[in-house]
Amino acid sequence: MTPAQCRAARALIGMTQPDLARVSGLGLSTIVDFEKERRFVSEASRDAIRKALEKSGVELIPENGGGIGVRILRRK
Repeated sequence: MTPAQCRAARALIGMTQPDLARVSGLGLSTIVDFEKERRFVSEASRDAIRKALEKSGVELIPENGGGIGVRILRRK
């Protein structure tokens, strides 16, 4: 997951940085620094961010020849 994917995912579902910090269990400064690429964020922190976004209804699409992406998951 890239910082751009994180920002795009939050925008798609109307999630604020404080919301993501709360859902992921991370500090707000970690979210802000990751999205602004200010410092290295650990694999564990990136995983917590990814899981929080997926739990909130988005799918992070990896590079597959067509570029990275984000999409909203359908609710069943």
